[in-house]
Amino acid sequence: MIRKPEVLCKKLGLAFNNPKLFAMALTHRSASSNNNERLEFLGDSILGFVIAHKLYELFPSACEGVLSRLRASLVNQSSLAELARKHQIGDYLQLGSGELKSGGFRRDSILSDALEAIIGALYNDQGMDACQQWILQLFAEKLNSLSLDNWQKDPKTQLQELMQSKKMELPEYTLMTMSGLAHEQTFKVKCTIPLIKDSCIGTGVSRKRAEQSAAELMLELLNKDNK
Repeated sequence: MIRKPEVLCKKLGLAFNNPKLFAMALTHRSASSNNNERLEFLGDSILGFVIAHKLYELFPSACEGVLSRLRASLVNQSSLAELARKHQIGDYLQLGSGELKSGGFRRDSILSDALEAIIGALYNDQGMDACQQWILQLFAEKLNSLSLDNWQKDPKTQLQELMQSKKMELPEYTLMTMSGLAHEQTFKVKCTIPLIKDSCIGTGVSRKRAEQSAAELMLELLNKDNK
């Protein structure tokens, strides 16, 4: 039995002026044409901005690349679904019969979209200040646990340690081309890992830089896959 949205609203510490907005945020497209897709689109952008701004304040010495990776570690599908499960959002979702039968209320993509839709609904109902306050409260534990120690490592080291943590073969780097004059050569290197089928190609003025570029692209691809 699907629980009433007002119960969840209270559990989340929210009070909507327009309760219909909150109910819409919990409505999947399989249940109604009046669903949460547009609110999810809005909430996704707001969430990314709020987290980016907070990271900018928390880590004044971090470069753009490190800040981007920190944000990606927080704002991705797995992270959002984890928070949605913590607050039992799946129990309140309005799903079509097909999604109900297939266990859509447990699916990461549906849970993460619903959480972003709630953020979009809150923005429409009460504005940016209320949104920012609630998002930072929601992510407080995750934000407090962040450290620059690991994120300052170069991309090749990060990717290698990621593979080791999963007990998988290390990344493989293959030199594809080397072009240009001796003093201004361009190297192109392909990076492959057993975790995914896709490969990433990096370029640089040395083979080492090309490998770092390929590793960074692979990390970005992995973050997108998790989102």
